[in-house]
Amino acid sequence: MDQQIIIRVANSNDVHYAKAITDEMEASALARGTGIAKRSPDYVSGKMQEGKAVIAHTEDGTWVGFCYIEAWGHDKFVANSGLIVSPPFRKSGVAKQIKKTIFDLSREKYPESKIFGLTTGLAVMKINSELGYEPVTYSELTDDDEFWKGCKACVNYDILMSKERKNCMCTAMLYDPADHYEAAETAEDFNTNSKLYERFMKVKQSRLLKLLRKKDPASRLKNRSLLQYFFNLLP
Repeated sequence: MDQQIIIRVANSNDVHYAKAITDEMEASALARGTGIAKRSPDYVSGKMQEGKAVIAHTEDGTWVGFCYIEAWGHDKFVANSGLIVSPPFRKSGVAKQIKKTIFDLSREKYPESKIFGLTTGLAVMKINSELGYEPVTYSELTDDDEFWKGCKACVNYDILMSKERKNCMCTAMLYDPADHYEAAETAEDFNTNSKLYERFMKVKQSRLLKLLRKKDPASRLKNRSLLQYFFNLLP
């Protein structure tokens, strides 16, 4: 880890990393007990060849991290998906650098598109807020069926469908180039409410949605309106 980490747009010369990347994506999802849309090495290779991915590696070619772009709804929406960092390089700040690079690439390729993401991780939410993303309800995301089909590999897919794609264990975040706050404002809001967000995240990821839907326990929460907005607990 003493070597310099190079973060750049991936290309066709990087396809040999694809299998290691998808294997780590799956292993990481299993370890978290949540799940992500499963992607094949061929799919990841295609993103590299299209110039719609960012890869991080050391000077000697050791794979460090990866993320890619997906466009939905006739390019009205863009998702920065599949963010993964190799275990030896986690907590080094590289994830934040990858997210910034893929965000900039998305803005370059799709300047008019809304950029969104679904995440179960507070750390990713923090990074997103520093880029100008805001927490939103699922109704503000793409209605493209192909995007939602990608969730079938997730262990929480039954929850998603039972909620008619209006809510799940992930938190939705959105960057709208036509109507957004400055990154400094969204970052400040996240930092101000981070403890509250963390507590709500733990509750949600503990699959206590039934408890939260009951009137009495929900009424004891000090900030129920924020809970409803942040975690999309809509009627």
